[in-house]
Amino acid sequence: MKKQLIRTFVLFALFLPGVSFADGEHQVFELGNFQLESGEILPSAFLSYVTHGSLNEEKDNLVLVPSAYLGDHHGFDFLIEEDKALSPDRYFIVATDMFQNGYSSSPSNTPRPFNGPNFPTIEIRDNVTAQYRLLTEIFGVSEAAAIVGFSMGAQQAFQWAVSHPNFIRKTVGICGSAIEHPHGSVRLEGFKSAIMTDAGYMGGTYIEPPTIGLEAGGTHWAAWGTSQEWFRLGLYRDMGLDSPEGFIEFFQTFVKSWDANNLIALAATWQRNDIGKTDGFNGDSEAALASIKSDVLYMACETDQYFHIEALKWEAERIPGAKFVVMPSLWGHMAGGGRSADDAKFINDQVTDFLDANN
Repeated sequence: MKKQLIRTFVLFALFLPGVSFADGEHQVFELGNFQLESGEILPSAFLSYVTHGSLNEEKDNLVLVPSAYLGDHHGFDFLIEEDKALSPDRYFIVATDMFQNGYSSSPSNTPRPFNGPNFPTIEIRDNVTAQYRLLTEIFGVSEAAAIVGFSMGAQQAFQWAVSHPNFIRKTVGICGSAIEHPHGSVRLEGFKSAIMTDAGYMGGTYIEPPTIGLEAGGTHWAAWGTSQEWFRLGLYRDMGLDSPEGFIEFFQTFVKSWDANNLIALAATWQRNDIGKTDGFNGDSEAALASIKSDVLYMACETDQYFHIEALKWEAERIPGAKFVVMPSLWGHMAGGGRSADDAKFINDQVTDFLDANN
């Protein structure tokens, strides 16, 4: 079983954000002493990213691709190919890492006094602020062709559309929301608790990884990542696994590859996501949705257990002119990352048509 699991992990990693073997080397943008929305200063902050393609002379072909939870700057590599939606021959793609994912400033790589559980509170808007500085200060652009995000990447995409309404021409949000609705927050609290109740977690001051808690967290993701029908029909066999237990062990191994404090901090950022908290909206999420000016492709998966389709439809109806598309997949939330060939093709076709429209 162990040999089979290792083989499956290597093969499936080609399609899972955060474990890609793409060739791109990540770069680092030094942010200096970075003021967060909370008012705290994160000293010597930095933003990790990779680029694909070239910025054209007009500087109007940039596409921003922010990372997802349990992912990194390689999460959309399946779309970044010559004949795909985000062709480097056509676009200049900038794929960024969120704070707290281990590449950009995170609990795991920040020195005292902000290391580990002492890392300051990060909001989705803090990520957007850092990305805005990257695009304007390093690449000198005043607008971007598009932003494409999955899961927490979609959260960043919608926040961009609110925070900088005249900067992004087209916004694509896949299996993610502009607001974290109550059930999603409760689910994430369960995941955090699975790690934090491990005695080895020690309030985040652990010396060795809290393995028991991380394995419990992996079990959580195994239960929620796909769908009930996915399990009933045995679609885990498409990953080279023989049983649901093999899928659990796969996710346990994957989650154990992450730092516990990074996971908890990222989950807390996810829980607080709400575009209504943007300056000027006083908590009015509907008004923030209505303020979006960019063209929007809002894509949901019909079996997503993280981002319920009715909540996403409710949001899309409040964005002027938004195109709402439902992905017909049994792969649940994982469909949004192109987990199966059918899902990858569906996403590629939808994003291609959307980016090509009115251009």
